[in-house]
Amino acid sequence: MSIRFERANSQIQKNISFIIHNKLDDPRIDPMLYVSEVNVTPDFKYCKVKISIDNDNKEKVNEMIGVLQKSEGFIKHELAKMLKMPAIPKINFEVDKGTEATIRINEILSTLDIPKEDGEGDEE
Repeated sequence: MSIRFERANSQIQKNISFIIHNKLDDPRIDPMLYVSEVNVTPDFKYCKVKISIDNDNKEKVNEMIGVLQKSEGFIKHELAKMLKMPAIPKINFEVDKGTEATIRINEILSTLDIPKEDGEGDEE
């Protein structure tokens, strides 16, 4: 990947994160949400934004992605003010696979019935 794309990805990532946390006033957005990765296509028409959220509730995570996708116009408008680009790419938000894996692992762990060992939780 060229330095130009790396710089563009980095700037877009920082600015989208700033917009989500400081300008997007929606109570459905978790404050623990962060932009983990941004990938712009070589023609700068599309941008994939991976979101990582420290939340075990899959419905809540999907709701936040939906809110972000519906707010794409506002985010693009704010991004245009911050970046000097000929055109702002179409933004597609998706959950980072690491977050999905964490949610799945926590779901599995919550279904396990593991008995406590003797002395566990006792303070001496």
